[in-house]
Amino acid sequence: MARYPITRLEADGFGPLDEVDIRLSPTLNIVTGENATGKSQLLKLLYAGTRSLAGRSTLTKSALSSDIAEALIGIFRPDQLGRLARRVQGRGRARVELKYGGIGEPLAFDFASNARSDVRVASVPRTSLGDTPVFLPSRELLSLYPGLVSLFETREVEFDETWRDTALLLGRSALRGPRGKAATELLAPLLGEIEGTVLEENGRFYVRLPGGTAGAGKGVGKIEAHLVSEGFRKLAMIIRLVSNGVLLEGGYLFWDEPEANLNPKTQRAVARTILALARSGTQVFVATHSVFLLRELELLLDQEPPENPIEPCYIGLYREAPTEEGALAQAVRAETATDPADLSAIAALEAESSQSLRYLGV
Repeated sequence: MARYPITRLEADGFGPLDEVDIRLSPTLNIVTGENATGKSQLLKLLYAGTRSLAGRSTLTKSALSSDIAEALIGIFRPDQLGRLARRVQGRGRARVELKYGGIGEPLAFDFASNARSDVRVASVPRTSLGDTPVFLPSRELLSLYPGLVSLFETREVEFDETWRDTALLLGRSALRGPRGKAATELLAPLLGEIEGTVLEENGRFYVRLPGGTAGAGKGVGKIEAHLVSEGFRKLAMIIRLVSNGVLLEGGYLFWDEPEANLNPKTQRAVARTILALARSGTQVFVATHSVFLLRELELLLDQEPPENPIEPCYIGLYREAPTEEGALAQAVRAETATDPADLSAIAALEAESSQSLRYLGV
């Protein structure tokens, strides 16, 4: 598993999140809920905190204060930092606490609803994180890779910084030696899904399909990444991040709506990929509102070997009517379970299954 897995998140007044207290799994965490309940915000908050602690030589409150503010502004893109605090009449305050296993005190910080870029750090862990956090947006990035990093460095763009961060990680070269062999072994089933390998040449990504692909003919060799299906490109991103060691035997993966724009067959491959990463030591966080993907993960988890099972945490986000005076929007609460059937938040997603039954005349 990740050397220092995230074990707990407490958030109050951050975006729609209100009095949220979530104990997390060191292997697999699946966030679900209706639209606009903050699934992506939850993943980005976890990523921002983890990125701020990763690879640092020293940890001080003053240095972390500016780094956390920079991460939140760059990742969420608000007009000013205080816009990330939950909307209430008068002045409010957002509070966040992230606990990591094995590094002592949590990372705790807060900021006011009128803050431009001021974050107060209340608690700092005793050591930084050695593993790398990765955020995969719902859109694949291989086809956008050429020039994406330089665009961020030379122009003011509205893309959030997770795109730049991930592009930088995709650009790392593949491993060699014993770790390269370990990466190849982990990738064997994934390479089988796309029947090829991923390579980068002169700043562009290609997918090598030895047996050809639909419409491309036999022996086609390499194909530009943007010419293969989006499902292939999503799996190819994971393959690249494993082969260059970012997600090999550790690390943190935050994957927002991995099912987006994918057909059921490819979603099944994505589900197998998620479990392969969790099994190999990556702490995985997935945000989804796909009943199909949830059930595919359930089916695969039921087949896990009993001697070393993956213990998932299902996190349901749901809106609650305002109860406090001055609240301007519905608060979002969180519930957790080891079985998605125990989440009340899953009820809203059952409309998909209900439609299928109506279509079949059941």
